[in-house]
Amino acid sequence: MKAVQFKEFGTSEVLQLVDLPVPKPGEGEILVRISASGVNPVDWKIREGRLQSRMPNRLPIVPGWEFSGTVVERGHSARRFEIGEEVFSYCRRTWIENGSYAEYISLPESYLAKKPESLTHEEAAAVPLSGLTAYQCLFQVAGFHPGERVLVLGASGGVGSYAIQLAKEKGAQVVAVASSRNENYVRGLGADEFLDYAEGSVSDSYKKRFSEGADLVLDCIGGESFTQVGDCVKPGGVLVSLIMTEFPSSSYKGVYHFVEPNSKQLEILSYLIDSGKIKVHLSEILPLEEAALAQEKISKLHTRGKIVLKI
Repeated sequence: MKAVQFKEFGTSEVLQLVDLPVPKPGEGEILVRISASGVNPVDWKIREGRLQSRMPNRLPIVPGWEFSGTVVERGHSARRFEIGEEVFSYCRRTWIENGSYAEYISLPESYLAKKPESLTHEEAAAVPLSGLTAYQCLFQVAGFHPGERVLVLGASGGVGSYAIQLAKEKGAQVVAVASSRNENYVRGLGADEFLDYAEGSVSDSYKKRFSEGADLVLDCIGGESFTQVGDCVKPGGVLVSLIMTEFPSSSYKGVYHFVEPNSKQLEILSYLIDSGKIKVHLSEILPLEEAALAQEKISKLHTRGKIVLKI
């Protein structure tokens, strides 16, 4: 099978298109023919070796943590899905080794959910990691309640795009922080208010608009913006970060969250998508051979929606 692999950590130049054996499904596993793979910031961070201390890995590595495809073989005792059924998955496992930048993947059937019927494989591949991250941050980590105010940093990216829609679907007032060129985009997703991070301190911009802090702040980007938003959280509120692990204040609950596989939550997202309550936005579709370019683009943190590899 064709796959993209790297044998050493480094720049995008270490990514190589290779031929590998098709994996055999083990006990309780499903073999899937991948049609599309999502591309995420974590992919280039792993490639550069930034996450070695957090996540065990074995070189060589096929990157990629999400995909959409078709069931082609079932291992012993795997019975949840039929041959030919279309599925999608967030496929991070304990060891980083065999990911979704490949034509085939074998993994436990508990990682899979039926692909949303209304989506193409390319669209479905853009959902699992970002969609689950947004869902878990809002409802599992922060304990979001309808009617609360949610401030989203990095609102135009993959996670931010889903967070806006999920929060609005539950009746939140959403304040989106992004670049000015993405204002119409995030408002189209449902954001009630918009803050341009280039117009100075996010904290100052927020306080000019609102007299009370946000019930929940979701930080998708870290960096300078993260240092400013602590003042935007109401006392007793929650600041959830996908990047930062230390929080400067004890007046609110600060939580670092790294998304976990959850097929039940994928089924919820699939239902919301097929019901028309969540839209999937693709930034670009590239062939597998251009995985290096895809990672370079995603590393600039200026994409709108998701980049996907067609396989």
